Amino acid sequence: MSSLVAPEGANRRYVVRTLAFMTGYVAVNVAAILAAFDEIIGTPAGMLLGLAVAAPIAGQIWATVAFMNEADEFMRTLMAKRFIVAAGLAFALFSGWGFMESYGDAPHAPGWIVYALFWGLYGLVTPFVRTSR
Repeated sequence: MSSLVAPEGANRRYVVRTLAFMTGYVAVNVAAILAAFDEIIGTPAGMLLGLAVAAPIAGQIWATVAFMNEADEFMRTLMAKRFIVAAGLAFALFSGWGFMESYGDAPHAPGWIVYALFWGLYGLVTPFVRTSR
């Protein structure tokens, strides 16, 4: 069966890569929620834990870019355009929130939330970004 986005193998590779990276991400965060790392919070080892949790995010972004590379020219352009618009909006919104923290005493938003914000915005802009122009 053919896909509208990319060859069937590309779709499968994207799903497998995303599941692999996000499984590691979820596993480390669930362990943290269950207090598995409480003794290293606030230490250099805790800093390394933070980087370890960020690594699967970088991997999932790589999986998305690899998926884009395997798509046809039109879909690659469309996905890239959506990616750029969502990233720009996420940067602008998160920067705005940061300034509200600095100048308006808004509650602190942790930096990792920008990743979820980006993907939420990607989903929101997708129906509106429908051409490669």
